[in-house]
This record gives sequence, C-alpha cells and structure tokens, in this order.
Amino acid sequence: MSRGLFITFEGTEGGGKSTQIKLLAERLRAEGREVIELREPGGTPIGEEIRHLLKHSEANGAMTAETELLLMCASRAQLVREVIRPALAAGKIVLCDRFSDSTTAYQGHGRQMDLARVREVIELAVGDTRPDLTLFLHVPIEVSEQRRRAREQAQPQLRDRFEEADRAFFERVEQGFQTIACAEPERFVTVDATSSIEAVQVSVWHQVAAKLS
Repeated sequence: MSRGLFITFEGTEGGGKSTQIKLLAERLRAEGREVIELREPGGTPIGEEIRHLLKHSEANGAMTAETELLLMCASRAQLVREVIRPALAAGKIVLCDRFSDSTTAYQGHGRQMDLARVREVIELAVGDTRPDLTLFLHVPIEVSEQRRRAREQAQPQLRDRFEEADRAFFERVEQGFQTIACAEPERFVTVDATSSIEAVQVSVWHQVAAKLS
C-alpha cells in the first residue's frame, strides 16, 4: 500500500481554513479517497484538552510563551503518533488545520522566541512527519481583523486567548509566514483568500490535484 498524502492549511485568523478543508474533503471523498480532517491544537482527546487550556480556559491569562510552545508541541506529538502516522501508513489523505508552521509563525515570530529553540521543540514533536503540501490562505491583516471582529460578535461566549493579541503580534505572525513561504516555495504555497469561497476552492484544488497525479 502506498503512503497517503499529508496536506496542511495555514494562515492568520479569518483566512477561511476550516471552510476550505471541508470543501476539499468533500471533493476528495466524492472521488473515492479516504480522508481524515484534523485541527491543531487538538485532534485527539489529549489534544482537545490542551486546546481548551491554550485558547479558551479562564485560567490561562498568565501563560508564558515557553509554556505555550511546549503545550502546542505536546498536542502535536500526540496527534502525529496517534492519528497522522497511522493514517498515512494506511494510504489516507490527511487534511490538517494548522501544523508546525503555525508554531514557527506564532510562537517563534509572534512571541519573539528564539527560532532555533522553537525548531528543536518542533523536531521533537514531529520527527520526520512533514506535510507534503501546505496551503497558506492569505488575507491582509485589515481583513483578518474585520473577520475576527465579526466572529467575536457572532460567538461572544467563546473566548480565544490568541485573538486577544495586539496588531503588532499579528504583523509579526504574518511576517513569519512570509519568511516560510520564501524559504520553502515548493511545499508552502500562498493562496489569495480575499477572493470568493468558490474562487479559493478552485485555487486549492489546482494545487492538490497536482499532488494527486
């Protein structure tokens, strides 16, 4: 049995990752492919507990950047070993909402941690499990802010600690993603996510189809 395909979706807040993952999964399944949809942090019972602590818990206000990094990668280490590697070994297509590039961008660039140290922790979590394709759904920071505000108004009860960061943080995150895009253009593909959902869907499929052929 041939190895499956590991595709990750990245971007700042409000880029439409979850929508595009759902649409891509539907198309792949319609073509007879076995697909698993995951999210980070999360994707396993342990990971979902960590997700709540990182994002939504009222007790996380004093969390340090180092704790955040280690928790992110702890969730990822569990996901890789419990779900991703077995799925790929079984020939399935794995679609993941965020992966290690988010840690580089958010904890490395956004929190201004030492990038070499961040890479060491990521290496421990993922080993040789790397995406075959990463789709960076890009929107300008102004658009991201508008979409985040709309989401907060629609779900005021759902606090997200990351979305409480200031613009300077998200500007650094954006720069982090751009740095990755320049360093790994064969894997890390930028998609204009300001277009319609349908137009973004076409762009996403164009990139994925090339990996399937």
